[in-house]
Amino acid sequence: MRPEVKRNPEFTAGLILTALVTSLSLVSLVYTPYHYNEMDPASRFTAPGAAHLMGTDNFGRDIFSRVMIGGRYTLLVSLCTVLGSAVIGSAVGLVTGYAGGLGAELVMRLIDTLNSFPGLLLALVMVSIMENGPFTLIIALFILFIPSYVRIMRSGMLQYKDRDFIKAVEIMGASHLRIIFVHILPNTAPSLLVSTVLGLSNAILAEATMSYLGLGIQPPIPSWGRMLSESRNFLFAAPWCALAPGFMIMITVIAFHYIGEGIRKRYS
Repeated sequence: MRPEVKRNPEFTAGLILTALVTSLSLVSLVYTPYHYNEMDPASRFTAPGAAHLMGTDNFGRDIFSRVMIGGRYTLLVSLCTVLGSAVIGSAVGLVTGYAGGLGAELVMRLIDTLNSFPGLLLALVMVSIMENGPFTLIIALFILFIPSYVRIMRSGMLQYKDRDFIKAVEIMGASHLRIIFVHILPNTAPSLLVSTVLGLSNAILAEATMSYLGLGIQPPIPSWGRMLSESRNFLFAAPWCALAPGFMIMITVIAFHYIGEGIRKRYS
């Protein structure tokens, strides 16, 4: 066990950081030091200390409690976005890669069309014309992330579908669905897993960006991106208001990036 840890320190570091962030978010389901929206004007801009581990903001709200709650929603949006787009994008990529023909080409041209738009701009347009909220944000980011998984899995399908072992199971009478999901999908799973984990870090950054611009999770529910936005006017007077959510975004993105790199090294 120890030699494996030494050979893959990125994966170990990523797991530790992910466990830390996830634990804080899960604990917030049952406990936070203060209510996330409890205001105390007498405690405005209190520096980090024993009473408030990460200090308080301009309304006297406990930043640590808000960071815990914000992590819950940030991780939820990111997980739903990435897992949903990975499932749908993988299925589309595998089927179009296996079937080929005019239908597959039309699907790929649609994917190219989506890729031709700047990703965040497309998400901003969708969120701005729909009602703001976590569900709308998930849909916007879901559409944004689908094309990458379609291309990854289609590439994997084209790599394996003409191999001898696939020809052998075709001769044995295996159905198309069995060939796709039983014989080819497991061979493309490592690249899919790496892309999914790395996609989580991208989804967290995208969610934080949307929330920072006011088009993500709406008050009074806190989110890391919105906390950064709200603290920009007093960045120098009370820097802990921005440092706390910024630090959480940073370590979460690094955590998933390390896990993805660790998995990639394991299968390379």
